[in-house]
Amino acid sequence: MAKRLYVGGLPYATRDSDLKETFSEIGEVASATVIMDRATGRSKGFGFVEYVNDADADKAIDAFDGKDLGGRTINVNEARPMEDRPKRDFNRGGGFSRGGQSW
Repeated sequence: MAKRLYVGGLPYATRDSDLKETFSEIGEVASATVIMDRATGRSKGFGFVEYVNDADADKAIDAFDGKDLGGRTINVNEARPMEDRPKRDFNRGGGFSRGGQSW
């Protein structure tokens, strides 16, 4: 399985193609994705890069972690698996309360 890298601190103008082009300097990139906010369509400032070869992924961490990209210092490390998050409860109850009075 290919090694997946987390890339944080990206300039907000960075797109998938920019990320892939930059990280392709090290080796063959299987995928590069900048995470976008669904509501605004704007970058969240981080993304993921997956290399075909694990050795290239290790080289990319050494080459890019703490380096400047577009005026921002980026963080690059091996991505951790996504953790389960608790379900959000949008029903907080008491939806009919008006100024302390219940209807």
